Amino acid sequence: LRERAIERFVTVELERWKEFFDTVESKPLTPEQRLSIVVDEDATLVLAGAGSGKTSVITAKAAYLLRAGIRPAEEILLLAFAKDAAKEMSERIEARCGMPIEARTFHALAYDIIGSVEGAKPPLAAHATDDTAFLDLIRQILRDLMTKVAEVAGALISWFTEFLVEQKDDWDYKTKHDYYKQLEKLDLRTLQGEQVKSREELSIANWLYQNGIAYEYEPDYERKVATGGRRNYTPDFRLTDSGVYLEHFGVRRERAPDGTERLVTAPFVDRDEYLEGMEWKRQLHKGQGTILIETFSYEQKEGRLLEALQEKLAPYITINPRPAAEIFDRVVELGQADAFTRMLGTFLRQFKSGGYSVAQCLEKSQVLKLGKRAQAFLKLFEPVYAEYQRRLGDRIDFEDMILRAAHYAEQGRYLSPFRHILVDEFQDISQSRARLIKALKAQHRDARIFAVGDDWQSIYRFAGSDIHIMRNFGREFGGTFGKQTDVHRSVDLGRTFRSVDKIALAARGFVLKNPAQIVKTVVPAGVAPRPAIQIAWTRKGGDEATLSGVLQRLAGLPAPEGRKTSVLLLGRYRFIDPGLYQLQKRFPQLALSFKTIHASKGLEADHVVLLKADAGRVGFPSEIADDPLLSLVSPEAEPFENAEERRVMYVAMTRARSTLTIIASEARPSAFVQELLADPFYDLDAPASKEGEVETCAECSGRMLPDRSKEGGLYYRCEHVAHCGNILPACPSCGSGLPIRDSRHNRCSACAVEQPACPSCNGGWLVKRDGKFGAFYSCTRFPACSGKAKVKEIEEPIVIFRAELTRDFHREVTHL
Repeated sequence: LRERAIERFVTVELERWKEFFDTVESKPLTPEQRLSIVVDEDATLVLAGAGSGKTSVITAKAAYLLRAGIRPAEEILLLAFAKDAAKEMSERIEARCGMPIEARTFHALAYDIIGSVEGAKPPLAAHATDDTAFLDLIRQILRDLMTKVAEVAGALISWFTEFLVEQKDDWDYKTKHDYYKQLEKLDLRTLQGEQVKSREELSIANWLYQNGIAYEYEPDYERKVATGGRRNYTPDFRLTDSGVYLEHFGVRRERAPDGTERLVTAPFVDRDEYLEGMEWKRQLHKGQGTILIETFSYEQKEGRLLEALQEKLAPYITINPRPAAEIFDRVVELGQADAFTRMLGTFLRQFKSGGYSVAQCLEKSQVLKLGKRAQAFLKLFEPVYAEYQRRLGDRIDFEDMILRAAHYAEQGRYLSPFRHILVDEFQDISQSRARLIKALKAQHRDARIFAVGDDWQSIYRFAGSDIHIMRNFGREFGGTFGKQTDVHRSVDLGRTFRSVDKIALAARGFVLKNPAQIVKTVVPAGVAPRPAIQIAWTRKGGDEATLSGVLQRLAGLPAPEGRKTSVLLLGRYRFIDPGLYQLQKRFPQLALSFKTIHASKGLEADHVVLLKADAGRVGFPSEIADDPLLSLVSPEAEPFENAEERRVMYVAMTRARSTLTIIASEARPSAFVQELLADPFYDLDAPASKEGEVETCAECSGRMLPDRSKEGGLYYRCEHVAHCGNILPACPSCGSGLPIRDSRHNRCSACAVEQPACPSCNGGWLVKRDGKFGAFYSCTRFPACSGKAKVKEIEEPIVIFRAELTRDFHREVTHL
């Protein structure tokens, strides 16, 4: 009965206000936009995808309420997240219906509420409106506490030396490729500045640095030794003053059912080969008379790696700990402090906004199994938060502002005049803002919430936004009818006025890979006759040349009538800015602009170029944005990997009207680029490689990438070359392809000529060399591989094979 009544009401209202909906904006409103405006549930959620005209909807809704006499202006509350958006809405509403109505930001509303209750507005903290000032304050608090409070200094140094990198178990990785990928994401850089090959090596190196013990990482062994075909021996560490060598062995202890114990390696490591290498190193040092100290992965597993290291080194070293201030200065120099400060600032704001306690966070860390890393972080966060609150004094920040206003509304000390509350960009709502809206709504039984947003564009978790509020809109804001609860209405606007089909539908498919996103219809703005998303590869040092090539191509496309072609350059971070002034001088026919993806919300351009879509800690997807520690101050953790970063990518894609070009490292493309390339649904225009097809590394299953030597010669290297080390020359016959293992031979991917396969490795082939005792064949991967063969073993079968071919040929001719 209720549903039929609503249906009749909507039909009548749509007809009655048809002329208004035809003229309220520059173009007639779509059927979906009209429906969203006349629907009048206790809570209405308008799902407004990128380019669907959400601003038109919210301003038309306010104008409709005024023109229809449903509410006077003083009973309508328009809320926006930014001053500019609020100002634009106010101006548009007055222009559409001739009646002034003020749109406000949440903070402006909260400040007014506090002022009306307290009789005066408390002073606002200087950093409340300046993110840079806020992060500077957090950074200064860290430094001050470190110099004055020994316990904080210890916790801070412990964080950067032991817990900066998320503690994952190397034994969880099944293949070398997967293991190397995560290593490259983490960028395991020591306080001394070198990049190491495991988390355990990182802990050892940082302990040595922290304690003033000079060392070299992977130095050449001090004596020339026979390596038995291995690479030149480079021990893990050499202590400079004592000459002691340190090898960290990646083995753990495993007890068999019969009670015996044996050493095991990670799943992706050949156990027998690794144990053989351990024994070779031991015998080498013993034979050469050099001192070797050994540490093991099982010591880390048992929680005593650094303790064991100190005990073993004690006879050879004198510990001279560096001052905490010196270590912190080094952390700042390496750029590690800035990322941590941002994460700490995000945590603090969400901690305050959600009304959490440290005890609650500790309890939640146990449930989420975040281990010692969470404990170390909270031990550091607690004094930082206390000092932050002390420095606020009588002033308030934005989190205080919203929470205090919500408290006054909940207690009835503030009496709300608002009966219709209209909220823009609802996907960015936080717990504290939601609490304020609920408190205002609860004061009047006939109060309505009208929220417009797009959960696909929820990208401000770092500012406290909580996507779960929108996903659970009915439960959070819905009304009651009889025995029904959570009564609300959702309207999907569907149509986009911006992107062509090959961008709009690709972006939709990409964001919906996360099943938690609300499913919405997308009707594209037009049809693209050819692929609209392109990949442009870069190599080391070639970013500028690749971008120039892309802009040159876009400059050659027909320009829109009456204006220049607009090109929006996007980066995940500000430091990616390619130097707009110089680019604009080189391409005057283009209207160029650069924005971070977050700052590009609401913008659009004919063409979008996404810069540096590479893998890495500060790549895209960012490895910083989704730090698991943030889940301690989020009501529900998002289980889907890179959930928010996927939405950031959606925002980047949907800024484009006609084309999207993604510039990515050929050696280290991001997970998103690889996902787009792997699925034909996205219809990408992407060269597989600048030099040909990309082959698989036989050593680790990564990709073999073509590259050029300084002399211009072509060779192939594994994408994980720093870890895997696999490097192969191009085919000796054609000079362009890569010989790939095919039974007993390596067949060239370009010319199909076969080379004799190396008997000792999976990817190399044998080439003829001259030695002290004459010619022989050895592996192209020497000295990484010691595979060899005698000349007769290779050449006699070839002679026999050729003779057989000649005999068969003559038989065929005779037969004919």
